[in-house]
Amino acid sequence: MPGCPTALETTPAPGCAAHVEGGNGGPIERIAPSDLVTLAMDRRGRTPEHLGAVLVLGAGTDVVAVERVIAERARLIPRLCQRLVRVPPGCGNPVWIDDADFDPSRQMRRVRCPHPATEQELLDLAAAIATEPLPRSRPLWISTIVTGLADGRIALVIVLHHVVADGIGGLAVLDRLVDGAAVSTQSRAFPTPRPALARLAAEAARARLRSLRRFPMVLRALRVSLAAGGGMHPRPAAPCSLLQPTGSRRRFAVARADLAGLRAAAHRYGGTVNDAMLAAVAGALRTVLVQRGERVETFRVGLMVAARRSAPAEALGNSTAPLLVDVPSSSEPEARLAAIAGTVRARRDSATGPAPVALIAPLFRALAALGIYRWYIAHQRRLHTLTSNVRGPDRQRRVADAPIESIIPISVGEAGNITVGFVALSYAGVLVVTVTADPDHAPDLPAIATALQDELDALVTAARAEGGERAGEAPHDDVAG
Repeated sequence: MPGCPTALETTPAPGCAAHVEGGNGGPIERIAPSDLVTLAMDRRGRTPEHLGAVLVLGAGTDVVAVERVIAERARLIPRLCQRLVRVPPGCGNPVWIDDADFDPSRQMRRVRCPHPATEQELLDLAAAIATEPLPRSRPLWISTIVTGLADGRIALVIVLHHVVADGIGGLAVLDRLVDGAAVSTQSRAFPTPRPALARLAAEAARARLRSLRRFPMVLRALRVSLAAGGGMHPRPAAPCSLLQPTGSRRRFAVARADLAGLRAAAHRYGGTVNDAMLAAVAGALRTVLVQRGERVETFRVGLMVAARRSAPAEALGNSTAPLLVDVPSSSEPEARLAAIAGTVRARRDSATGPAPVALIAPLFRALAALGIYRWYIAHQRRLHTLTSNVRGPDRQRRVADAPIESIIPISVGEAGNITVGFVALSYAGVLVVTVTADPDHAPDLPAIATALQDELDALVTAARAEGGERAGEAPHDDVAG
C-alpha cells in the first residue's frame, strides 16, 4: 500500500494500533499492520470485514432515549470519533485522527423490521446491515435501531469495521455504551491537531529501525504462530461441500445453550466451553453432511484465539490468531468432547502471540492487492470452518434503562471457500452461537442451526443427568475472540 513501510513494523501491543508519544499534537495513533491486510482484503473482496451485535431490548423501550444515550456515550470512545487517514509516502502507516465534523446522528438510523418480525426476520435485516460497506470518510461504525418487533420490543444493531475492534474490543465498546459504564472524567481536547508530516516521517523512520532490530524475535514468533495455525504444510482438510468459493451474500441463524450446563458438560472431561462448542459444531456439520449424502471422519476447525483477556475502549484494534483443532465426527457428542477436552487450553498459549498476517503484513498486503491471497483462501484446504467464542457479561445489562434481553453476535467478511462459520458470545448465563453462511452455497442453514441446537441440548442434558460438575476440575474457561 502506498505510504506504508516495507519493514516488519512492530507495535506496543501486537495487532493493536500504535500509540507513539512525543511531539506536538499528542500521540500518533497508527493502524496495525494486520489491519492493513484487512483493509486490502476489504477493497478486493465482495463482503466487507465487519463484526457487531444485535441487542434485543425489552418491551416499551424509549427509542429516542436509546438514541440519545448512544450518541452521548459514543463521544466518550475515542475510536468511534475518529477516521482513518492515509499519509504521504515515507510517513508510515495510515493514522487515526479525530473527525472534526463528527456527528453521532450521522452514524445512527432507524428501520422497521419486515413482517412478521420474528427473530429470523431480525437476523436477515441484521445481515443486510452488516454487509453494507461503511463510508471511509466517516468513523467506521453504524448503529441501527430496529422497531416493529413482536411484543413491542426493539433491537439495537451495532456494526464495527474489523479494523476498529476484534471480539474483545467489541465488548469494550459495548461496556461503554450500557448503563453504569465506568467512564473517565478526564476530558480531552477535540479534535486534536493532525500530526505534522515531518513528525510522521521521523517516527516512521524510527519504527523501521526498531523493526530491523527486532527481526530475529519476529522470526521466532512467526514459527510459533504458524505452528498453532497448522504449520506451513498441514494435512489437507477432507474435501466436502462445506468448501466452495463463496459469494457476497450472508445469512444468520442462532442456537442457544445454558452456559452453566455446557460448562458442566465440558468439565466432566476436563475441558472448557470452547471444547464443548467445537464438539457441538462438528456434530452439526456431520449431521448436515450426512443429509447431503457425504461423510467426513475428522473436521478441521479454526478457533480464533484472543491474545488478551480484555481491552480498554481507549486501546481497541485487533489481536487474534487462529488455532487449528481436529475434531472427530463420531456420532455421540460426548465422545467428540472427550476426544478434544483440554485441547484449546493446552494449546492456547501458542496462539496468543501475533498472527502470521501481523508479523509479515507487507507480504500479505502485496498478495491481497494482487488478488493472490483472495485466490488462495477461495481454494484453501487448511480448514473446514472458523469459530470464535467470547465471554460476555455474566449478568443482564441495560441501555437507557431498558433491559438487554439478549445479545446476538454477528460477523461477516471475505470467507474464501468456507461456506459456514460460527461466532459465539455468552451473556447472562446463556451461550448464543450465530451460524453465518453463504445462502447460495449453504441453503440448508436452518438445518445446520437445528442440528447445532440438538448437539448443544444433548451435552447440557447429559451433564444434568450426571449431576453437574465433578469436584476438582478446572473452574474457568479460555477466552477466544
